[in-house]
Amino acid sequence: MKSQSRPARRPSGKRPKGSKVERQVFRRKRPPVPWKQAAAGVLIAAAGVGLVVGLMQLPQRLDTLLLLSTALANVIRGVQLLLLGLLQVVAVVLLVAVAVGALVLVVAGLVRFVRAFLSRKKPPGLP
Repeated sequence: MKSQSRPARRPSGKRPKGSKVERQVFRRKRPPVPWKQAAAGVLIAAAGVGLVVGLMQLPQRLDTLLLLSTALANVIRGVQLLLLGLLQVVAVVLLVAVAVGALVLVVAGLVRFVRAFLSRKKPPGLP
């Protein structure tokens, strides 16, 4: 394979002699046009006024207090169910841990019982 030779790179920050072109990075931003700023301000204010008017009409269309109390009741019920579920999971984990512990104790007891009756030969030289 033949490697292509790249042209030599100039060190950053150095321009060729005679170059009067300013780099794009250091160009100054143009100041914003006043009528664009004014139009954006009017549109933002109009959106805010529209939202306020919509919020003011909301109590006429539905009972806000009933909606709020129902939402709070649902949140409380959900938290209760979550905590009850977590408590049940902890209880199951605790029961499994106790069952595994019981099995380990049974196996350890059987191993010790069997080892007690197995004859062990003493190595020579020990009393």
